[in-house]
Amino acid sequence: MGDDRVKEEALRMLGLFPVLPKLVVFDLDYTLWPFYCECRSKREMPSLYPHAKGILYALKDKGIDVAIASRSPTSDIAKTFLDKLGIQSMFVAKEIFSSWTHKTEHLQRIHRRTGIPFKSMLFFDDEDRNIEAVSKMGVTSILVDDGVNLEELRSGLRNYASNSASSNTKQSD
Repeated sequence: MGDDRVKEEALRMLGLFPVLPKLVVFDLDYTLWPFYCECRSKREMPSLYPHAKGILYALKDKGIDVAIASRSPTSDIAKTFLDKLGIQSMFVAKEIFSSWTHKTEHLQRIHRRTGIPFKSMLFFDDEDRNIEAVSKMGVTSILVDDGVNLEELRSGLRNYASNSASSNTKQSD
């Protein structure tokens, strides 16, 4: 499935949900691309998971901001790869730094930069500990097994809509 077909399917899927996140945050290593940055060289040409680019373009077309939260010790390589892939400018925030605090510090910085509340964010990552920590902040968080794909996006949107409906119910009680 090419980028355009993935984008079309992602846009169709986004149209099915009455409530959408304002911001979708992605980890990089083993979420958007199938490797660790620190094991690669800036000279290499990186690749994304097959559905990643189409999903990013669909989110942008739908007016949903995207950001990166990556705990990489080699932010220079990560940023070079984003440039080489032609997607660097798509992200409203790029928090790429080594940290001992799971992804909570990354998400706090993204929140400060964008002003978007945690409950209006959807987060994708390949590590359980990050999903658990970020979920406690009120961010809808999805664990990906083999990179972000259309099925993971559907799952994320479904969980986000469900969380959004339950938080609205709590507010009206």
